[in-house]
Amino acid sequence: MRAVTAPVIRALLRPVSRTLPRRALAAGSALGLLLAGSPRLLSSPPDAWLCLSLLRAAALAFGLGLAFLLDDPARHTTAAVPTRRPVRIGLRVALVAPFAVLWWTTALLLVPEETRPPVGAVTLEAAAIAVLALAAAALAVRWSDVAEPGVGVSAGLPVAVLACALLLPERWELFVAVADPRWDGAHERWAGLLVVAAVVGVCSVAEPGRRRITALAHR
Repeated sequence: MRAVTAPVIRALLRPVSRTLPRRALAAGSALGLLLAGSPRLLSSPPDAWLCLSLLRAAALAFGLGLAFLLDDPARHTTAAVPTRRPVRIGLRVALVAPFAVLWWTTALLLVPEETRPPVGAVTLEAAAIAVLALAAAALAVRWSDVAEPGVGVSAGLPVAVLACALLLPERWELFVAVADPRWDGAHERWAGLLVVAAVVGVCSVAEPGRRRITALAHR
């Protein structure tokens, strides 16, 4: 097994960067920025709840783009390369992370300052949605033979968010207004969701067991 050294990482940078889903990321980013900045197009002062809802929608749009990050049409070919899957997936995430930070900062700045929600709390929500999208894609790669899980994950993510918004009991509600007394409690739940999604995602990037590798090789 080849050691993961700096030269190995440098050798992987170019081929991995070429496989990033640029179109999906660009589409999700553009839609998200359009949603976040739309209150500035209104003739009347925007409502705080509207701005918060649009920021949440922007975070979801970016999450839909991230759902395609682990798509790899050559997955069953690259499964035999000496560089392990956690390294390849970690490199994909590392390449996109600076862009994600820049994008979210821009989205926040597009919201009028007077109606901008608390930055820390809404950033926690956006991070949870992004990590949830990546964790779902990692789960699909880990436990199925699909090479491009992005379509399925991007279809399921809005359904999951909508279900949380409509079906969760009041004491577990996530999408609350800034002035709502449940705001702090909701973001404790957001933090919990973020941690769980991160743990699931990290555990899911592991290489499949030998039996599973053998089964894939015989297909």
